[in-house]
Parts: sequence; C-alpha cells; structure tokens
Amino acid sequence: MTHRALVLTGSGRYADPWHPFAEVGAEVADILRHRGWDVAVSDDVDQGMANLDGYDLVAVCAGDPWREGTRGAPPAAVAGFAAALERGIGVLAMHSAVSSLRDYPEWASALGAIWLPELSYHPEAGEMTVQVEPDAVPAEVPVTFHTHDERYCALQRLGHRTVVAWHEGDGAKEAAAWVREFGGGRIAVDVLGHDARALETSGHRSLIAALAAWAVASS
Repeated sequence: MTHRALVLTGSGRYADPWHPFAEVGAEVADILRHRGWDVAVSDDVDQGMANLDGYDLVAVCAGDPWREGTRGAPPAAVAGFAAALERGIGVLAMHSAVSSLRDYPEWASALGAIWLPELSYHPEAGEMTVQVEPDAVPAEVPVTFHTHDERYCALQRLGHRTVVAWHEGDGAKEAAAWVREFGGGRIAVDVLGHDARALETSGHRSLIAALAAWAVASS
C-alpha cells in the first residue's frame, strides 16, 4: 500500500526570518519519497488543512502565525484538520511546528507540547548528539546520531507521550522526538530540523521516516 502525504511549509503569516521552511519541507518530502510515499508539497498551510481528504499523513514545517499579531484561520481549514484527526490522519510536526497553528484548537492538544514565548528557548545552534530509545523505533534507526541543529528547551507539555529520542538541553535532558495518540489520529513530533543542514545526517533522516511510518501504522 502506498501512503499519501501532504507536506505543508510556512509562508505568509507562517513564515519567519529564522527558518527556511521550504528547504526543510523539501527534505522531508524527499525522505518520504525515497521510502515509496506519494508526496505533495504546499506552502499554503491553511488551504492545505482545508483539503486533507485522501491523505494519510500531514507533515507541518511552519512557524508562529501570532508572531506579528495576526490571528484567525479560515473556518474551513480549522474544520478540515479537526475532521482529518477524527478519521485518523497521521501527523508529523517538525521543529517550530510546536509554535505554529495557534488558531487551530486541536493542534496544541494533539502535539502534546507547545513553545511558550518568553519561556521556551534554545541555546545557539551547533553540533549535538541525539540519543534514540532503542525499543521505540525500527532497528534501522541508530541509537545515537550527531547533527547540527537547535536544541529546544522548556516546552510546555500537554498530556502524555512516549519519548522516542532525547538531546542534552541546557543542563537537563530534553525530548527531541515523541509519539502519542490523539482523537483518532497518531501524532509524531520531531523538534529537530531547524534547517536543511539538520536533516543531512542519515540518522536523523531514518528517524523522520520511522516517525512518519508510526503515524500511519493504523491506516
């Protein structure tokens, strides 16, 4: 069975000065295509959310739409995502997606964590080590890999989750990736992936593929 994925990349109010969302989205699409997925990519986040019928997975690479005070998503988009969750769509949230889609009531609850402005933070981007839980993902994902990325710290947790990978935060171990179920959907979150460079390592690419596969395992 060929799974279908829609990769949404931030533009307009979902863009920011720090993240090359189109580059990251292209890398995520490439990872999935190399594993046999049928992948579409769109830079219109709200339109994509309104048209999720026929997709098994939605992957979001986007930023904070409230950063400059702009609020309000189209009702059809909000309803489209809610309906997709209810029918069991898989979700892959990449990096700053934990600060995105703030107008979607189900988004933060589905992900299980959000970025809190003025409280959440990351040290300067640099070389980092990621430790993967050996029983949480397929054998082809290494238990340790190295990458150049940002290390998100002090996210606000919402609900229970199963941590798949960890990184060393600023004095404490922090979750780098986790999975959870919400409503009828399966949610995978990877807070790595600041830019395309962060997705160059084979270990991270294997982890992303494993998270996506987990998110659609029941479809």
